[in-house]
Amino acid sequence: MAGILGQWSHEMKRVILAFMACLPLAACGLSETAVSAAAGGTSEAVQAKEALKTEARVKQQLDAAATLDAQRRQAADDSSQ
Repeated sequence: MAGILGQWSHEMKRVILAFMACLPLAACGLSETAVSAAAGGTSEAVQAKEALKTEARVKQQLDAAATLDAQRRQAADDSSQ
């Protein structure tokens, strides 16, 4: 019985040692994932700001086009009367 327990203990030590050896590698991957996610979040925030600027610019252009069209129609109406 003592021989089996001793062998089991030796196997557990090897498993724990292997686990401890792999742990830093897993931590590096986890930190890399966190950094990538943070960079992706920053990139998405920049894209969202640019999208809002583009939306505002397009609305301004549409308003200008609508105003110009209204002026042209008014001028056409005035000249036809």
